[in-house]
Amino acid sequence: MSKFDLSQYKHVHFIGIGGISMSGLAEILLYNHYIVSGSDMKSSTLTKKLESKGATIYIGHNRKNIKNVDLVIYTAAVKADNEELIRAHELNIPTMERAVFLGEIMKNYDKCIAVSGTHGKTTTTSMISIILEHAKYDPTILVGGELDAIEGNVKVGNSEYFITEACEYVESFLHFYPYIGIILNIEEDHLDYFENLDHIKQAFRKFCNLIPKNGCLIANGDNDNVVSILKDVECPIVTFGTKQNCDWQAVNINFDNMGCASFDVIFKNKNLGKFYLAIPGMHNVINALSAIACSYYLEVPLTQIKQGLMLFKSPHRRFELKGKIKNISVIDDYAHHPTEIKATLEAAKKYPHKKLWCIFQPHTYTRTLTLLNEFSQAFPIADEVIIADIYAAREKDLGLIHAKDLANTIKATGQNAKYLGDFSNILSYLLENLKPGDLVITMGAGNINQVGDLLLTELAK
Repeated sequence: MSKFDLSQYKHVHFIGIGGISMSGLAEILLYNHYIVSGSDMKSSTLTKKLESKGATIYIGHNRKNIKNVDLVIYTAAVKADNEELIRAHELNIPTMERAVFLGEIMKNYDKCIAVSGTHGKTTTTSMISIILEHAKYDPTILVGGELDAIEGNVKVGNSEYFITEACEYVESFLHFYPYIGIILNIEEDHLDYFENLDHIKQAFRKFCNLIPKNGCLIANGDNDNVVSILKDVECPIVTFGTKQNCDWQAVNINFDNMGCASFDVIFKNKNLGKFYLAIPGMHNVINALSAIACSYYLEVPLTQIKQGLMLFKSPHRRFELKGKIKNISVIDDYAHHPTEIKATLEAAKKYPHKKLWCIFQPHTYTRTLTLLNEFSQAFPIADEVIIADIYAAREKDLGLIHAKDLANTIKATGQNAKYLGDFSNILSYLLENLKPGDLVITMGAGNINQVGDLLLTELAK
């Protein structure tokens, strides 16, 4: 594997620079004194942060933005007819898709940790990052969320360690160079690209084969889909989970009155002691197990792993307590897949409340349509379910599915579910019906978090 020589480029331009991963890559280049420019459809906290660090930011895509550029990076969402991409081709400027560029950067680090799975990537990547930071490993970190401990979504270290999420969408993670690969779970998702579950499993099997024989695959032994792809993997494998046949096992799991877990960790029949989490939910026990296994493999002392996990606070939008006013608590979570929704609501059940409200914004028409039945079964723990309009993201509305269909499907299961559509309707309904002691969770991968912010502002009045 030859290392990527980035020194041949002085000015790098990013099409879609406001994306969470793109902005992180841009910041890495700024740290290393490259000229960075980029365009996005709207200004954001991420683009403003890049501007403050010296990047030139253009709002809107325009061929005139390509000025004295040596390399153009673009996201998978950028289509071939993008005028900046077309202009780069006209000028014979090299272009590279985001995941390929990230993979090239990974070549410059000897110990790359790539965290994959349908759910939990951001939280687990952040957990490992905090453990390694606490243990003074000084890693370079690229995370798909904003983490207060590193003041954002990226941190440039001065060591051989590089930590990143590895997303399976359009098989992006197959461009990576992991020394340690983690698979948290495998489920049906991104069916606008993948044909079916078997297609998804094939992609993850290819990901396993990227890990060298002197590296390690850390795999969820509780997840049948993960277990099914482990045959014939050539690198060393360790498994984690709650089942007795897992190499790393969580036992004696207890939750405090805020839903945060304590548990004993067994590694190959040896009890390594009790671990404590400051974040709620059984799903985070599983995430933590993978982070423990990874850190232990990297020879982080157990005391440092335990302390790092106790210090860990979730990234923004991962069961994030936005505020509590008039004894009404508002939490925001990024969950946008049925399994994530169930796990988040299960965590919320253990959180103090009288009535649990879930305000859900479906993310993409394809996911809502293909997983409609699964979504209908995802909300039984919530007392009230309110459905917002579908967040289109990269898709166009073909008229095949509407948020009303989801509300009606949930309602058919006997739940209190209603479609209210836009944020103003949702806000009005909440203000009329919430009572002291209630817990509101805004949920989804779009901009539904704005409802929580608006609600707290109104409650404060």
